[in-house]
Amino acid sequence: MPYLKKIVLIVDDSYLVAERLTAMISELNNVGKIYNAYSVAEALKLLQTTLPDVILLDINMPGTSGIELLRFVKSRYPQIIVTMVSNQANQYYIDLCSKLGADYFVDKSGCFDRLPAIISAFE
Repeated sequence: MPYLKKIVLIVDDSYLVAERLTAMISELNNVGKIYNAYSVAEALKLLQTTLPDVILLDINMPGTSGIELLRFVKSRYPQIIVTMVSNQANQYYIDLCSKLGADYFVDKSGCFDRLPAIISAFE
């Protein structure tokens, strides 16, 4: 039986980062639709109509932090795989995001290229 293609939501206030992430994962066999939100408010609005399988989430966002969105998503939709993608890759944020339910934590500056392998693992 063929598997369903994953819906991915990228939440990052940087258009360049969002474009790079989209380009990196758009060719993966298990990725169907990719949505982009450039703020937490935009992501919350999108979550009212679309339920992604995977969220790639930045921490530093204008207005509301990605940490707050992580908390919301994991309390309402625990089945969504959340990968934090951040420049804030210090132990404090790694531990905090893990405690709040983040499934993965990727350092934008050092481990960005791990994302396709992480997403490909979701069958």
